[in-house]
Amino acid sequence: MNTNKHGLNFGKLLLRFLRFLAAGLLLVLVCSCALWPLPEHAVESPDQFSAGAGGAVNTTNRWWTNFQSLELDALVGEALTNSPGIQQAWARLQQADAIARKAGAARWPSITVEASGSSRQNRSTRTSTESYSLGLVASYELDLWGRVHSAASAAALERVASREQFSTVAMTLASQTALRWIGLISLQRQADLIRTQLDANRDSLELVELRFRRAQASALDVFQQRQIVAATEALLPQIARAQDVQRNELAALLGRADFQGLEISAEKLPGIGNLPDTGIPATVLDNRPDVRQARLNLRAADWQVRAARADRLPAIRLTASAEYSNARFADLFDDWYANLIGNITGPVFEGGRRKAEVDRARAVAQERVAAYRETVLNAIKEVENALVSETRQREYIDRLDDQLAAARQSYEESINRYRNGLIEYTTVLVQLNSLQRLERERVAAQQDLLRYRIELYAALGGSWPEELSF
Repeated sequence: MNTNKHGLNFGKLLLRFLRFLAAGLLLVLVCSCALWPLPEHAVESPDQFSAGAGGAVNTTNRWWTNFQSLELDALVGEALTNSPGIQQAWARLQQADAIARKAGAARWPSITVEASGSSRQNRSTRTSTESYSLGLVASYELDLWGRVHSAASAAALERVASREQFSTVAMTLASQTALRWIGLISLQRQADLIRTQLDANRDSLELVELRFRRAQASALDVFQQRQIVAATEALLPQIARAQDVQRNELAALLGRADFQGLEISAEKLPGIGNLPDTGIPATVLDNRPDVRQARLNLRAADWQVRAARADRLPAIRLTASAEYSNARFADLFDDWYANLIGNITGPVFEGGRRKAEVDRARAVAQERVAAYRETVLNAIKEVENALVSETRQREYIDRLDDQLAAARQSYEESINRYRNGLIEYTTVLVQLNSLQRLERERVAAQQDLLRYRIELYAALGGSWPEELSF
């Protein structure tokens, strides 16, 4: 076969295609409309928070280390490694990464290889015929309107947004682990306090029974004190139930199946210092992965609208192929055919499918604008709530301490008066109930104070989850 002849034919085919392509481009440019990006959306934030220092925030700080507990450090580290929730978030991140790489691959030509061989046998002549072919096909879409680029850009942004979602999961997991740990310590302290109160109430019961035998107390006094002992005993099963539930929740966060094997060695609640530097709201918003994710989702929606609008315009696709065939495999490359095909495809009648997709993409973008605003408002609200809650909780604990001091004095005075026969035992019981209730509330109040601090740390965000990987 004449190779020069095939080369001449290929050149003529290419020249005709370029003329056809130029005519098509002129028609498209006349009929098409320009694409306009979505406007940028900003959300106003206050200049400062209502409380807290306005210094620089250490975004890389693993805040739980501020409690100076090796046990808590180990538990948070275990949760960030073994929790099913963090593993699912990482798997979603890998999915988003694969989708972004798949979308980006559309920018490059697609090349495929086709090979075949066949053999036919004629029974009458007892002869066989063999044929072989080897083909190479390449296709590429000219991204004149930016459809491919827009789709790839949207997928790339969604991949980064998925990383921010992973960071949000990590931050939530760390705070939930710390809250469960503090809850278990607080419940153990409450249980110890109740046992101490129960011992004291039993001692008081023995004293009242002794006074009754000496005719110094009435039977009603004995019955009332027995009621106090029974009521105190009834608190222990409730505390034990709460401890079991809290332990099970912590074990689940850690990814452990042995719920009963989890033991907490800390005996005291950790100390808490002054309010940390909160910075200004604008800085905090930049440190919040959920806010960054919402912003990225908004930008991705912008690119998706552009891709949907570009999809309404004609697409230009080039296809080049080279085929080699021969009756003998050894002579396969002595024979070849090559061609270049170009085509312009565009919607003529589709029932409004592509226009509906543009409208859908615009609605998604509008939804994400509102979602971004909502995320920003929630972020500011969470910081404000944590600041206000901790400030008011400190005030409450101060007032509670004053109540406790007064309740102890009242109880001691009522005991002295009762022993001297000046008051009924009912007055002593009232003071005793008030004192023991305040003692239990004081332990719970300290736990709430620590909870508000943890919520503040979580609300301030940070960049430390960027160091995590599997």
